[in-house]
Amino acid sequence: LATGNWAEQKKAATATAGVSQVLNRYTFASTLSHLRRTNTPIGRDGKIAKPRQLHNTHWGLVCPCETPEGQACGLVKNLALMCSISVGSVSEPIVEFMIQRNMEVLEEYEPLRSPNATKVFVNGVWVGIHRDPAHLHKTVLRLRRAGTIDPEVSIVRDIRDREFKIFTDAGRICRPLFIIDNDPSSSNKGNLVLNKDHIKRLEDDSTLYVTAMDKEQRRAIGYYGFEEGLIQDGVVEYLDAEEEETSMIVMTPDDLNLSRQVRAGQLPV
Repeated sequence: LATGNWAEQKKAATATAGVSQVLNRYTFASTLSHLRRTNTPIGRDGKIAKPRQLHNTHWGLVCPCETPEGQACGLVKNLALMCSISVGSVSEPIVEFMIQRNMEVLEEYEPLRSPNATKVFVNGVWVGIHRDPAHLHKTVLRLRRAGTIDPEVSIVRDIRDREFKIFTDAGRICRPLFIIDNDPSSSNKGNLVLNKDHIKRLEDDSTLYVTAMDKEQRRAIGYYGFEEGLIQDGVVEYLDAEEEETSMIVMTPDDLNLSRQVRAGQLPV
């Protein structure tokens, strides 16, 4: 830990440098910046420019501005302000739940009998097949938004390839997004789940001092918050890079109004 070089003494040439670092304490901002720094393990002296350049997939996940000058430019990046890394959770309960919801396990699957069935993957492992993936996707998504399943769990339905993927592992980069109410029976259909009551409760939080409190104590004094409030109430959800690819994301409130008008048939597509 003292040197930061991790390897056996005999294999000094292959040692990984900078695994442990002394936390930067120059200013409060520099400490926060250091805690959210990421490193691309590529030789600094290479002349290839591609790994250093910004890429479309960095949107919302990596800060486009904060990177050092010189050799490490573009290789050392910083996470975006709202971005987080998944901690990981147990996958077995989700597999059990899907088996109860008519998922056929791989051992019992007969390809000739159901060639159009959707494959179900959990953390990259093919665990079974399902004949009604739309219903399964809707059910698992509803459980995540209700807080029954860990908010970090990623739920991806690839319609074209007929695949349904769930990821519960650690190390995935996620970002929070507001949820739009798409329930056909809801009076709020096509609008954000977020409303004035949620904002009022968040404003009331600013009068409470909760720094040294745990979850139970915060709940006891009526603290709402981001994790315990917005995410548990299904107002905000975390999407990782893979789930984002299969999601429709609205950039501005104007786009949301436009989408609503197109769906209602008031505007041409």
